[in-house]
Amino acid sequence: MTSLTMNDLAAPLGLLRLLAADFAGLPAVNVDVSTIFPNTLELISHDDFGAFEAWRSALDIDAGSVSYAEQSGGRTRVLKAETNHTGVRLCLTAYSHTHQHTEGEVGA
Repeated sequence: MTSLTMNDLAAPLGLLRLLAADFAGLPAVNVDVSTIFPNTLELISHDDFGAFEAWRSALDIDAGSVSYAEQSGGRTRVLKAETNHTGVRLCLTAYSHTHQHTEGEVGA
């Protein structure tokens, strides 16, 4: 196995720099760049589908390409979209809790 260097992450980190400059007014999101997928930049929003939508729109990702799923027994909703931006795979993900009550819970 060969070791990666920071140069191997230059493309997604460069894209992050570009996005931070071009979309400075958009909501802050978690950012993930990984040596496992060195040509991928992930932008992740927690409990804010509005931030996901702002980024989706700014990145000109077709709304029809957004996938929806639920996890954790239906307690967490997940939106995902992907695009290729300047040769980098850009993944946009949002997680949000549902407001479903489980058995034994009392509604507020």
